Amino acid sequence: MSWSHRPGLSRRTVLAGLSALPLVAVHTRRASAAEFSFKLATGQSLTQPINARLEQACKRIEAASGGRIEMKFFPASQLGSDTDLLTQVRTGGIDFLNLAGSVISTVAAPVGITNVGFAFKDYAQVWPAIDGALGKVVRGAVEKAGMMVVARAGDNSFRQITSSSKPILSPADLSGYHIRVPVSPIFTSVFRSLGAMPTSINFNELYSALQTRLVDGQENGLVAIDSGKLYEVQKYVSETNHIWDPFWLLGNRRSFASLPDDLKEIVTREFDRANLEQRGDVAELEKTLKAKLTAAGLAFHAVDRAPFKAALAKSGYYKEWREKFGEENWKILADAAGGLE
Repeated sequence: MSWSHRPGLSRRTVLAGLSALPLVAVHTRRASAAEFSFKLATGQSLTQPINARLEQACKRIEAASGGRIEMKFFPASQLGSDTDLLTQVRTGGIDFLNLAGSVISTVAAPVGITNVGFAFKDYAQVWPAIDGALGKVVRGAVEKAGMMVVARAGDNSFRQITSSSKPILSPADLSGYHIRVPVSPIFTSVFRSLGAMPTSINFNELYSALQTRLVDGQENGLVAIDSGKLYEVQKYVSETNHIWDPFWLLGNRRSFASLPDDLKEIVTREFDRANLEQRGDVAELEKTLKAKLTAAGLAFHAVDRAPFKAALAKSGYYKEWREKFGEENWKILADAAGGLE
């Protein structure tokens, strides 16, 4: 018996019921049109250049794959905090994740070697190291933690210390100072070794922590300070350049392995391009952000890095992390940074 002849079902009822079906069918066809449907997440504020570049990469990947790959983009902690996202990419809840190396080091300790305090002085040291031997150390550590790095590193900027109460001009100014740091052992270690009282807080909770004076200050690159509107709750910027922290684009190994070689090449190529373009974006922004943030009310102070580095050496900080990272890895870092200790 057809639906149209079943007792109690009018033609109007049948048509009303069927009219809803195309919506479901269309959604199903769209979802299944691509052979591979992936999620890419970031924890960075919407205005950070990395989000624009990765969104462009997603569109290029979809186009270059002829629609075989669907790349859903979830920026700015839409799917959770940094630590939540890290768990998700490891378990397959998401397929790709842009995250700072400092946070990745909580599950892959050797990744933190790029965060050694006052190691790099400029980008002339950074990029050859991170695109070369030091980058290989990081990639190996990520793989041992069950993930993979799918592209070149992005630039999370050299980090500066900001404060609402006083400029930080010497190690003595950090004595007993309450400062926010990322959820990362090496960040906690560097500031504790300098006499401060560091507190680990995810970036998406940072503004509130500063506003409520849970912490007095924080440390980040100028791009993050601007995009997070931290100038609204801070007064001083101390130009310490104390740590350089890269962005790494992580991949779930099962997700990436599911792709045939030609699609793997497309994904890697376009994500590489995105991060190389993001490096240029950050370099351009750094030229103008100091003036912009000054106009927004922040007072900048130049800092002599030498006393901070000496204080770290005296505290045993470098000795401790040399032992943790191992002689071979430490030598790679020291050679790239022009010496340590």
